[in-house]
Amino acid sequence: MTDFEGAHPALSQALTKKGYTKLTPVQEAILAPELRDADALVSAQTGSGKTVAFGLNMAPTLLGDEQIFDKAERPLALVIAPTRELALQVKRELEWLYASTHAHIVSCVGGMDMRTERRDLSRGAHIVVGTPGRLRDHIERGSLDTSGLMVAVLDEADEMLDLGFRDDLEYILKASPRNRRTLMFSATVPKSIVSLAQRYQNDAIRVKTVDEEGQHSDISYRALTVAPNDRENAIVNVLRFYEAKNALVFCSTRATVNHMTARFANRGFSVVALSGELSQKDRTYALQAMRTGRARVCVATDVAARGLDLPNLDLVVHADIPKNPELLLHRSGRTGRAGRKGVCTLIVPHNARRRTERLLNNAGITAEWAKPPTVEEIEAKDRERIFADPALIEPLTDDEATFVKELLEKHGAEQVAGAFLRQRMKDQTAPEELIDTGPPVREHDRERGGKKRDDFEGGVWISLSVGRDHNAEPRWLLPTLCRAGHITKRNIGAIRVQERETFVELSPDSIDGFLEAIGPSRKMEKTITVNRLEGEPNFHGGSRDTPPRTAPRKEKSYKSDKSFGDRKRAAPRKPHFRQIETEPDRAPRERTDGPDRAPHSRADEPDRAPRARADEPDRAPRAGGDGQNWSDRKPKSKDGPKKPHKKKMAREAAKRAKGNPPPRSTLKLGDNDGRDSKPKGRAGDKPYGAKPKRSGIKKTRTVRSGSFNDPNRDPSKPGTRPMKRRK
Repeated sequence: MTDFEGAHPALSQALTKKGYTKLTPVQEAILAPELRDADALVSAQTGSGKTVAFGLNMAPTLLGDEQIFDKAERPLALVIAPTRELALQVKRELEWLYASTHAHIVSCVGGMDMRTERRDLSRGAHIVVGTPGRLRDHIERGSLDTSGLMVAVLDEADEMLDLGFRDDLEYILKASPRNRRTLMFSATVPKSIVSLAQRYQNDAIRVKTVDEEGQHSDISYRALTVAPNDRENAIVNVLRFYEAKNALVFCSTRATVNHMTARFANRGFSVVALSGELSQKDRTYALQAMRTGRARVCVATDVAARGLDLPNLDLVVHADIPKNPELLLHRSGRTGRAGRKGVCTLIVPHNARRRTERLLNNAGITAEWAKPPTVEEIEAKDRERIFADPALIEPLTDDEATFVKELLEKHGAEQVAGAFLRQRMKDQTAPEELIDTGPPVREHDRERGGKKRDDFEGGVWISLSVGRDHNAEPRWLLPTLCRAGHITKRNIGAIRVQERETFVELSPDSIDGFLEAIGPSRKMEKTITVNRLEGEPNFHGGSRDTPPRTAPRKEKSYKSDKSFGDRKRAAPRKPHFRQIETEPDRAPRERTDGPDRAPHSRADEPDRAPRARADEPDRAPRAGGDGQNWSDRKPKSKDGPKKPHKKKMAREAAKRAKGNPPPRSTLKLGDNDGRDSKPKGRAGDKPYGAKPKRSGIKKTRTVRSGSFNDPNRDPSKPGTRPMKRRK
């Protein structure tokens, strides 16, 4: 039996039974004597065995010198994980690690039946593993008693803070005894983790692995530049090239996960999805399918795949570029775990290359820049796998040898080998043809001020159907060309904007891919036509077939030379204002030396008598007038005084014949014609506005014809009488 120094004897047996021969660096560091009863803040690379590490560390505190636990009552240890999958995975790890100690381990995670969890807690538990939200619910409901906690473990503490669980974590830690041990495990240690440790840990010891800040030695990183429209095809080729037993494709959104899952399933891959919108049953089924081999590809979001540990995960694909270095490290850490080798590939659109380079630089990762695998490379890799198939070198049994001899005698070796090859390749997904985006740029190709341009000797020219008349400018033509043709700025040389068209120079190795990307219609942005030119275009204006001008243009002449048209010189315009030229300028007035003039005053002048009009005779009227004053006249129409309409006159005469009074509009002021000029209300002689007496008005009720309230209803014919109003 291997002796694991510092580990509890009961757990050493479990490690030996599991096949451990040596511990990882973080597991050896956590078993140091000074950490036996102390708080610890541990940071290590993902996949370094942190779950087994804190399981080994808390065993002496929980068991002491005993080999098995006593009867389960109040929980002794509490392990908090950010996601359901990670919590259940931690539970499985602790179950085999503490199998010989008769430990009762209970999980409390979101998405599971809370009544079942409450029943399990009531029966007693030694270790409780759960997510922050569900653990807080149990504490508030009184189903989880934390008064007996001896150890509290925060696994992936940085991720729990990023997901917004800080309030829940603080609530759980405040509800536990102050003399407990607190162990924090995290892949990164930002300031938020340091502040949390200072607040809830007592003299914590900082534990760092030696290679924590360096690149993960068991993971090889590759950055593959693709055209934006070729991202999915590039992922298909990557999956076919590596043929990993388990592959994990990371996406940023749930919608992208669903789209990628459907696309890969249609291409023949055995694929499952893992996102936050799935139920716990579906998530468990997906992970179980990956572990048993029923599925080879898992498309997942960042949060859903947090902390996953699949046994044969050899390939991680970043379909969407991570937003920060921490997320890149956590994603990539799903592979290369526990000493296994893994490959991490980033699918980088050519317009996101600089952002990806900054991301890798901030994460301290050196990646190999390349293109996605081509069809030829995938076929060559398939042949290598067939040659290295262990089934070809395994010895045959007697029955197999007899049957093989019969096959060879009947069909021949070549026919049998061909049948084997077809049987082997029939279930393989066909690789995709990708758009060539040009050779990748290496770091040493960079110069100050930008990237090194391609050698444009022998460049190919194209023409665009926009020019200065269409407000064409290189600043918007350049991104349009890159976006439509799946090329980069490095592939574009000179841009010459003319009056009605624009000439663009492209590198020779990118012209075919550019024309293939824009399609046979040769259209960009639905309105710009692209044409490939033979040779260098004519930059001197006019048609491209017209030779350039060799002599300067002649000067215009308005005399006998009519080569520039019959246009005559315009005559000088007359001045806008009239100018007086005959009248001489006046001389300025000279001041004399005489005495000053006295100011004018009206004080000595007599008052003027008012003008009298009484003695003046009236003025004779104007010719054609009627002798009336202007103030007494009324305006007349063009055709004379207006006469009443004949129909109106006949209507009023008929009313008078019946004894009706004439209309009020025809009466003069003072006339009554038997009627009082005071308006009356409906209640009698009272004017408008007075309230009528209730006794003077009888209420009426509408009775529906044929109803039972109608006294005239005919029982034999209901509903046949018209409606009647009763008073």
